[in-house]
Amino acid sequence: MINPVAACRAHRMPETSQIHRSTRQSGFTLVEMLIAISLAAILIAGLNGVIGQALSIQNSVSEKNDLTQQARFAMEQMMRAVSSSRMLLLPMADKPATTFVENIREQTIPASAPPPGSLYGTAVLALTLPAYFDLDGNGIPDADNDGDGRLDEDLPADTTNDGKPGITGIDDDGNGIADSFLSPVADDDESSDLAQNEDNLNGVDDDGDGITDEDPGADNNADGCAGICGVDDNADGSIDAGAVADDDEDGSSDEDWYDPVVFHLVGSRLLQRTPVPWDVNSSGTVTGLDFIEQAIANTVTRLRVERVSQAGRSQIVDITLELTSPDSGESVSLHTRVRVGGAL
Repeated sequence: MINPVAACRAHRMPETSQIHRSTRQSGFTLVEMLIAISLAAILIAGLNGVIGQALSIQNSVSEKNDLTQQARFAMEQMMRAVSSSRMLLLPMADKPATTFVENIREQTIPASAPPPGSLYGTAVLALTLPAYFDLDGNGIPDADNDGDGRLDEDLPADTTNDGKPGITGIDDDGNGIADSFLSPVADDDESSDLAQNEDNLNGVDDDGDGITDEDPGADNNADGCAGICGVDDNADGSIDAGAVADDDEDGSSDEDWYDPVVFHLVGSRLLQRTPVPWDVNSSGTVTGLDFIEQAIANTVTRLRVERVSQAGRSQIVDITLELTSPDSGESVSLHTRVRVGGAL
């Protein structure tokens, strides 16, 4: 005889088992969901780290590229000016009589101890304006102030014609003083002894300071004649005609001066000063005070310029330029040597 209770249980067991199987087939348990969420979180965290690292590397590379481009542009500006200039004005040659080094000009940002043997860290590079500058587009080089086809042939006693000893606004000899009111305007090398017009244009170091032809008087060769004594300088048939200070013997005096192109630091910005042939300061005439300045590099942390001694009159300029990002600390440093007038 069949037991009704047992039969009922036997009849229900398959149904219950089917329900369990159906439940497992239709979703996840709580434990499985928690495991899945944990794994997803780990995966996302890992991806975020990889993406963050990739973005950081990309930003670093981009920043370094920007610094490199900026440094190369500034270095190219300085190299072109040096190789196309006829004369290096600063740094000056080292003067044996002083206690500091004039031929090396170095500056770091933030300021650090001056270079060994120097009193002050002020970096500057200055050269006479290359002939390729014609900013007013009149077909005459801007450096030819009197437009006679010759450059720097009739210098005033203040060779830069700016009314200041040396180059206006610049510490020429690196002694820590720019445009000292004690120095005469005609003290073109801004020497510590305040001497003026003591080195003539004759290829000789007349004052024995280690520099040649750096501080001439209005009579550039100091021979007491217009132009060169006994010579018809401008081939007009007259010899030694005109004023003593008429160095090109053309009837006018002191009308062609040195136009300095200057590279110097103001804070962490490297500025290029370029003389212009128009009246910038509204003085009524064009002088050595008419120039424009523009930044050619930012975030500069080091500039070093050295006049390297060479046999004869050839001059080599050694330049080091370093730029550093204030955000990441990425740094780029460039170094080169250029011969003055090498492209002429």
